[in-house]
Amino acid sequence: MKITKDNTVAEVVTYNIKTADVFKKHGIDFCCGGGISIEKACKKHNVSFEEMEKELQNINTPSTNAFNYDSWKLDFLVDHIVNIHHAYVEESTPIILQYAAKVAKVHGHHYTEVIKINTLFIAVAQELAAHLKKEELILFPFIKKLVSADKEGIKVNQPHFGTVNNPIAMMEEEHESAGDILKEIKQLSNNYTPPEGACNTFKALYAKLEEFEQDLHQHIHLENNILFPKAILLEKKNKE
Repeated sequence: MKITKDNTVAEVVTYNIKTADVFKKHGIDFCCGGGISIEKACKKHNVSFEEMEKELQNINTPSTNAFNYDSWKLDFLVDHIVNIHHAYVEESTPIILQYAAKVAKVHGHHYTEVIKINTLFIAVAQELAAHLKKEELILFPFIKKLVSADKEGIKVNQPHFGTVNNPIAMMEEEHESAGDILKEIKQLSNNYTPPEGACNTFKALYAKLEEFEQDLHQHIHLENNILFPKAILLEKKNKE
């Protein structure tokens, strides 16, 4: 779809539900108030049309996952996880929380599952917020320290948590907990399938939840299957 100033917000969101997140970010109502043109919506919310057009078009730009993550240095992989996956969680969580709360309030009397979905997402959002900080402040800096020590051929002092295995075990347990919650949300939402005739906010919620789950799967894969096992081996090497 070629987006013009005359397209209404609702038209763009109907064509591609993922664009709802862009409008939401700028405080533009795409649901009940989506009948106005993008140009008018931009003026009303002090956003340049050029900026809005760029963001909307970027929604459709495919991101490539064709990277050989296994070949990356661990410090580079850590930065990638923080800059891509941690940033995604931090950006997407408030959007989903708003969608979920609104859908639960407006549609919960008829679709009772959305009330449970709202409660579950609040729980996973809180879990992940604490989880990311533990990784960024405790585990990841130590992994980077191991990488530096390996390059310089020096020994690392024993950390307060004893061995890297301990925080890794905790992170893996928390990964499983978050994964279980999202699995339950997926079941409750009938594999993220909105009911027939659902409003755009309802559709946007399910689309965003599905995207969130897919990103978390990739995020956990990079940590559980690549970063963590290599960090354990690197620590072992450092102690020899």
